[in-house]
Amino acid sequence: MTSREIRQSFLDFFRSKGHEIVRSAPVVPADDPTLLFTNAGMNQFKDVFLGTGTRPYTRAANTQKCIRASGKHNDLEDVGKDTYHHTFFEMLGNWSFGDYYKKEAIAWAWELLTEVWRLPKDRLYATVFQDDDEAFELWRTVTDIHPSHIQRHGKKDNFWEMGETGPCGPCSEIHIDLTPDKSGAQLVNAGSAQVIEIWNLVFIQFNRTSKGELEPLPAKHVDTGMGFERITAVLQGKTSNYDSDIFAPLLQKIMDLTGIAYTAKLESETDIAMRVLADHVRTLSFAIADGATPSNEGRGYVLRRILRRAVRYAKKLGQDEATLYKLVETLVQTMGDVFPELKERQKAIEQIIRAEEESFLATLDRGMEIFSEIAERAKSTKVIAGEDAFKLYDTYGFPLDLTRLMAQEIGLSVDENGFEAQMQAQKARAREDRKKKVQSVEAGSAAWIQLSEGSDSQFKGYTTLTTRSTVRLVRKTADRLFIVLDQTPFYAESGGQVGDTGMLLSSQYTFFVCDTQKEGEKIVHIIDRILNNASQQTLKPNDFDVSELPDELEAQVDAERRYATMVNHTATHLLHAALRKVLGEHVQQKGSLVTPERLRFDFSHFEKVSDEQLAQIERMVNEQIRSAKETIKHEDVPFEEAKRMGALAFFGDKYGERVRVVEIPAFSIEFCGGTHLDNIGQIGLFKIVSESSIASGVRRVEAITGKAAEELFRAEFMQLQSLRQLLNASSDSDTVERVRKLLEEKRAMEKQVEKLRLETARYKLNDILDAPEHISDIEVVAREIDWVQSADELQGVAELARQQLKSGAALLGSVIDGKVSLVAIITDDLVEKKKLHAGKLIGDVAKVVEGGGGGRAQLATAGGKNPAKLPDAMTRFKELIAMQLN
Repeated sequence: MTSREIRQSFLDFFRSKGHEIVRSAPVVPADDPTLLFTNAGMNQFKDVFLGTGTRPYTRAANTQKCIRASGKHNDLEDVGKDTYHHTFFEMLGNWSFGDYYKKEAIAWAWELLTEVWRLPKDRLYATVFQDDDEAFELWRTVTDIHPSHIQRHGKKDNFWEMGETGPCGPCSEIHIDLTPDKSGAQLVNAGSAQVIEIWNLVFIQFNRTSKGELEPLPAKHVDTGMGFERITAVLQGKTSNYDSDIFAPLLQKIMDLTGIAYTAKLESETDIAMRVLADHVRTLSFAIADGATPSNEGRGYVLRRILRRAVRYAKKLGQDEATLYKLVETLVQTMGDVFPELKERQKAIEQIIRAEEESFLATLDRGMEIFSEIAERAKSTKVIAGEDAFKLYDTYGFPLDLTRLMAQEIGLSVDENGFEAQMQAQKARAREDRKKKVQSVEAGSAAWIQLSEGSDSQFKGYTTLTTRSTVRLVRKTADRLFIVLDQTPFYAESGGQVGDTGMLLSSQYTFFVCDTQKEGEKIVHIIDRILNNASQQTLKPNDFDVSELPDELEAQVDAERRYATMVNHTATHLLHAALRKVLGEHVQQKGSLVTPERLRFDFSHFEKVSDEQLAQIERMVNEQIRSAKETIKHEDVPFEEAKRMGALAFFGDKYGERVRVVEIPAFSIEFCGGTHLDNIGQIGLFKIVSESSIASGVRRVEAITGKAAEELFRAEFMQLQSLRQLLNASSDSDTVERVRKLLEEKRAMEKQVEKLRLETARYKLNDILDAPEHISDIEVVAREIDWVQSADELQGVAELARQQLKSGAALLGSVIDGKVSLVAIITDDLVEKKKLHAGKLIGDVAKVVEGGGGGRAQLATAGGKNPAKLPDAMTRFKELIAMQLN
């Protein structure tokens, strides 16, 4: 049977038993913050087992995409080294939600394995929990398994628990004996590759209380899981999952790309590398297809670690350029019909993987060089210091497990506690750097003073900008007055939208609201000045007597400012939708700022957004604005219903049971509690003003709308006209051509100047190189140069010197803008014969001028902040040469 036939026969079998065949859940869980990745078929039914959710069916079966590469279930380290571990795999499963139980689960499992798939009965073993007499008896009576092949095992192997508390129960596992002589009875649950588990039947019948006691559940469930790759290998008579037809096309593609044959040997370095690539491209492709992207945090960092591990193994196969992305097409061809999301997102998957590969390859060679130096230093202790491992991680992007793997290959270990200490120290520094002054809403130690009883902070601002409100709470600090009302039209800063400003009015006082913030569920109006209406005297909050605060106030939002904010917030929704349509559905909001003046939107994306893409996005948004559609605001919608409507919900965001949804028909639908226009045509005009990177895998777009966009266009038009007149150009296109010619002429002149400077440098170098010192018969030059203008120019002079110096070592130094620049060069013959290393020498020399540096053996650079010590640095260079030669 082919793998496709095996998968389909499993589903057909359980369909014939009355099961609903459900789609695989994404590998990126949408609403389970406890999981980075879906790691079992039961994940999508967790709410049913916990009693918090239901389904319209009581029997289900599917093939579930799973990733196990982090946390408790982490197979990453074993991938490639054995025949059956994977970071991505399919789990075939069937479930009963309070319907059938042990009898049917056991009977049907046996029927499928022995009658449909015709596995030899004398090679199958069933294990049950040591106290589960019911399951033991059922195996004996409802199947024809030999009684000696039913084994009892303890809690470690045969009792399943969701967590420390909650649903749990005994399980029954089915194992197959692959020993040549069927002698594997003692190897069941012994971790042997010769007797492996192929199916686990979990019987959820208890609830474990916080006291550790087991209580019977009112409804009993069945949860089974079978590794698809493992059962396919068994049914195809293979001893390795990688030898099955699931992996064969990928391995063939790797052979085609590398020109290296796959020999299916466990100990072969190239075979291990091929298995790693075949496994890792599956994990990355399915994760990206379901919306994850490599990054430096959470699941994104797990993917980045996997990808960088694959890049390093690809280099073992002689691949010095991006390779992994070239396997995606083969994966889509073999699995795209079963999982159409692969086919739909193939281009985005390839782009993301390729961009990540190229980014890491840019630093990998230098990182490998640094690793070699670190490993050399660690030879005596056999341990790579945590500080060095952290440097590889922080500077060159080497995940710890990659450093560990490379260390193991040369007989070294890594001080992982030291690495973790460095990591925690960096996080502590980052937290300290991020500390800001406590927001004014939380400032001061003054307690709230309650002025009236009743509920507070009922928001009315969706439908009105004015309310008559009762004061509930007040608090005062040195420079602010804080007021909480029973109801308010003021929007408190949330979801990226800034808080409203405006006034709270009474007959005697006007309270100017400079900001509105949330404190828990309270909407807090922040007052920075108070006007006495009678005397027209302005009071500071500290001078105001709280006892004079009226019981009621008229709350008035600054309407013009609110309207401008609404324009930008609605435009942000259009921008988000356009980004996903142009760049792909991997785009997810990572942050936003919506103010009256502008909007800022941060989103996940793997590379710079091109000018053409930005133009397409901008054009798409403006086309929507011209369509002048009504904005539909769905109020108080049940969360699950909102998801069915298609509203965007992202992992990590917190939503209540009832939500608000903002819809722009046929274009955008999002969860949103912010304020919006009634018609998108009111935006008027949309203009992107910048696109940039703010973190690895996160881009930022800033834009303006309406009048601000008009003014920008007008200003740029006037500048263009002024330039046109200045150049005496006949048209806009002629203006561009004239500027282009001017720039070409400028570049040509700069090249001439550079050529003259180079000739001058060559002439001056002759004087320097003609008078070297001799140290142990080696020509050594150590000179300060005062005729270069930049560190780059100094390096150029040093490279020129290296070409002219037949055999020798040189240190050139210069003081530029009050700082020391150094370049050391060693000719190839001295690197090879005398083991001189410019990078190591200059690192020591730089300390003299209170700096640091490094580089290759032939050429290295450094900097320092003490010009007075430059002569001493020259002396130190010569001393080091002499010491090393002697």
